[in-house]
Amino acid sequence: MIGEIGQIALILALCLALTQTVALGYGAHRGDAGLMAMGRMAAALQFGFIALAFGSLVLGYVQNDTSIALVAEHSNFDQPLIYRIGAAWGSHEGSMLLWVLILSAYGAAVALFGEALRESLRARVLAVQGGMGAAFLGFSLLTSNPFLRLTPAPFDGAELNPILQDPGLVFHPPVLYLGYVGLSIAFAFGVAALIEGKVDADWARWVRPWVLGAWVFLTLGITMGSVWSYYTLGWGGWWFWDPVENASLMPWLLATALLHSCLVLEKRGALGSWTILLTILAFSMSLVGTFLVRSGVLTSVHAFAVDPRRGGYLLGMIGTLTGAALALYAWRAPDLKTGALFSGLSKEYAVTLNNLFLVAATATVFLGTFYPVFMDALHGDKLSVGPPYFNATFAPIFMLLFGLVSAGPLLNWKRDSWSSLWRRLRGPIAAAGLALVAAALAFGLRHALASLGVALGVWLLAGAVMVLARRWRGAPRGGLWPRIRTTPLAIFGLVLAHAGLGVTTLGITAMEGWQSQMVRAMHVGDEAKLAGRTYRLEGVRQVIGPNYEAVEARFQVRSRWGERTLVAQHRLYPASDTPSTVAGIGIGVTGNDYVAVGEAAGPGALVVRAWRHPLVNLIWGGAFLMALGGVISLADRRLRVAAVMRPRAVPALRSAAA
Repeated sequence: MIGEIGQIALILALCLALTQTVALGYGAHRGDAGLMAMGRMAAALQFGFIALAFGSLVLGYVQNDTSIALVAEHSNFDQPLIYRIGAAWGSHEGSMLLWVLILSAYGAAVALFGEALRESLRARVLAVQGGMGAAFLGFSLLTSNPFLRLTPAPFDGAELNPILQDPGLVFHPPVLYLGYVGLSIAFAFGVAALIEGKVDADWARWVRPWVLGAWVFLTLGITMGSVWSYYTLGWGGWWFWDPVENASLMPWLLATALLHSCLVLEKRGALGSWTILLTILAFSMSLVGTFLVRSGVLTSVHAFAVDPRRGGYLLGMIGTLTGAALALYAWRAPDLKTGALFSGLSKEYAVTLNNLFLVAATATVFLGTFYPVFMDALHGDKLSVGPPYFNATFAPIFMLLFGLVSAGPLLNWKRDSWSSLWRRLRGPIAAAGLALVAAALAFGLRHALASLGVALGVWLLAGAVMVLARRWRGAPRGGLWPRIRTTPLAIFGLVLAHAGLGVTTLGITAMEGWQSQMVRAMHVGDEAKLAGRTYRLEGVRQVIGPNYEAVEARFQVRSRWGERTLVAQHRLYPASDTPSTVAGIGIGVTGNDYVAVGEAAGPGALVVRAWRHPLVNLIWGGAFLMALGGVISLADRRLRVAAVMRPRAVPALRSAAA
């Protein structure tokens, strides 16, 4: 009965999504308050029914109802409860249901809590959101039904992919999806603005919190995924340029550009047309990520689907949504020109360059990700584009971008002077220069790129500090506290985000420039040296887990700072005959000691891989600091106060309804 309840709930949700689209779209066109109210109610009810369907699926996993095909394929009685719950979105069908749940939740939030929005704008935003919801619900029901039945039902099911049997599954996908799907609201606002023919500072004020929230969730989701792969896969890395890693990076890059562009539009009434284009492109990259994971065009631990029907449906949906939005943009954008002027040395110009670099970085990632797919489709050639390509193309663009990150916030709006900018940047330039010299002297010219990375990290940190120093400079004695107290939270958020980028840069530089690695076969009692540390294999034993068997190796790691014990496992899950690795990681202030074991390398011997990762935790610490900066900015009262609709210098188009 659980499956039937979920199935009926999804069908009703699809009907409500179509009702929402038609009622709100037509109601906004005619100015019919009754139709718009009905559409808002449909949006709230749609979320309720999808939540009921999702709850039914989770309950099916909790009860191990193997008459539901999805449960039988990804769960069994031996699987711990937390992983049975996580399996609800660890499969293709379940993850799509989570996607539409979050999509409907965002729509319901706009419907229920968007009273301060202009009524016609809210209606059109929800109409677009309802259309997207209908498309994804149709995809779920037609090609990815999570409630298909098995007759007869097996006594027990298979199991979730062992790599996914980790607490990371509980947190990483939902958080990442909150970011992916959060960009749908920006997309809906962009399309609604094109339909209305009005893009101004008030519109930007409404959009920016949604973009910022999506950016925070994307940052957290990507960071969690990196941490998860680091300790689970036993490969000793934090990023591999996997196609699905890239699929999450591309919308993050464009969301970053959109966030800065919205700020310029809100403050100065500039970049209106460009901002609308970014709302379309950012969400399109989220859809591209969905296509990569679920179309069967690639083989990856992230890839769920191999059914070409799903890929065809998704490709058609992406083409329809993105194509229609771009066609509307091509029609309306020429009339969205603003009268705001700014010089070549101004905050607006810096943000424009920032956006161009971010879009260029996105383009390089897109090309490197899809070139093998295109070549395979056209000629059947199996190609691989890996780190060398991205290091040669992506890294230089970001190095140039980092130069702007510290300079941009220190520029004035509209126009500035080189002499004034030099006075503000002297401190960060001096700090970066000293860091470059110190790193070059300490590590030599053969690590010149790493030394440059250290200088860039310090440049970002010093630039962030300078934002506050500039604001608080000149305070009278005893008058600093009032200035601190009256500093907007958004300024603190900006400082933390930029400082976090600097911290992450230092971590990446240390990890890529100075890590050490060792691979060898070891018997109990053997010792091996790596980066000033001695690894001794103390013992090996068999471990029986709830649904796995493991060979567990215990290592004693000695250095001049002391000793620590690391435990690593090589697991086998009998239900699927699948191996996995659990690394032994010793976390430290200066870096991590990392060890992983493989299969037997002979009688009584194990293959042991060990790494020394200097300052690697700064990578994730800086990323979490960036996300914290976003959260603090969201708490700024100016982002929670309704925009006052007042005349602007920005010309508006004639309403599409006229």
